[in-house]
Amino acid sequence: MQTPYYLIDKARLLPNMEKIAHLRETSGAKALLALKCFASWGVFDFMSEYMDGTTSSSLYEVKLGRQKFPGETHAYSVAWADHEIDEVLANSDKVIFNTAQQLQRFEAQSAGHTRGLRVNPGVSTSGFDLADPARPFSRLGEHAPEDIEPVAEMISGFMFHNNCENADFDRFDAMLGMIEQRFGHLIRRMEWISLGGGIHFTGEGYPLERLAERLKRFAGENEVQVYLEPGEAAITRSTTLEVTVLDTLYNGKNLAIVDSSIEAHMLDLLIYRESAKMAEAGDQEWMVCGKSCLAGDIFGEFRFAAPVKPGDRLSIQDAAGYTMVKKNWFNGVKMPAIAIRELDGSERLVRDFDYDDFVSALG
Repeated sequence: MQTPYYLIDKARLLPNMEKIAHLRETSGAKALLALKCFASWGVFDFMSEYMDGTTSSSLYEVKLGRQKFPGETHAYSVAWADHEIDEVLANSDKVIFNTAQQLQRFEAQSAGHTRGLRVNPGVSTSGFDLADPARPFSRLGEHAPEDIEPVAEMISGFMFHNNCENADFDRFDAMLGMIEQRFGHLIRRMEWISLGGGIHFTGEGYPLERLAERLKRFAGENEVQVYLEPGEAAITRSTTLEVTVLDTLYNGKNLAIVDSSIEAHMLDLLIYRESAKMAEAGDQEWMVCGKSCLAGDIFGEFRFAAPVKPGDRLSIQDAAGYTMVKKNWFNGVKMPAIAIRELDGSERLVRDFDYDDFVSALG
């Protein structure tokens, strides 16, 4: 296949799915794929064997989840528009409002639908202010029990989502204890509670059994169905971005220019000033750069066993979460195709992008 392309490897996706399935079985919690992180529906049938459905951040994600992923479809948005709400309700099993005001605004239209409310406990687990739902002056959810109390009878569940790449179980446990202490009297009036995503429970060495016990205890003591919304945890380490070296030069460092762009194809790394990942190692130091005109279009600095030369293929690791959903047409750089490697090792192209796609995206 011609590079660049994203390669989703089911054999590398499978361990994450098996951990999710084990957690569901031992804790009783249900797991919904967070489409804001990963929405490449070519593997949804495979993932649906291990997960219960999807959760969304927009009308289009709601519709994608309903149409492509068997199971439950939860609809959440920071704010629903008047012209969206009827279609949202028609394509979802649960609708979650961000504020009590939105809940009240759409009370009549959503009557008879399973409704929930996002609650922000104000407890931070993120080192990135940009991605921290509990940052000062956050617009993400209701903060005060006294503001929730008047609308509690209109809903049957809450969504708490304030974790962000939290790989520390003790930190999660303490956070959940704070939530129970502050909102427990309201939680016990509900039928279901989503604890959101951002819990890195498929990571190496994560105490999965302790998490399962804690979730089961939380569900039992409060008599609620617990939901988790894994995004990165579901697809971490499953996908690579396959690229080809186009040119090399030396300007104080060895530079290799590839047929991809970090701004166009792995935007989250640029936003958070993080380096891409590669498996290569050796004594040859090279900076791998994108082909766009952005001066800082740099994937990172890596070590290789031999000098890099035009025509070499490179595999950029962990290229699924918050990358494929953010790919764009900056500089008109060809958007990566999407390919899937099946469990038997065979590879198939599921989507390519061409000039017509570039033109149609601009109007």
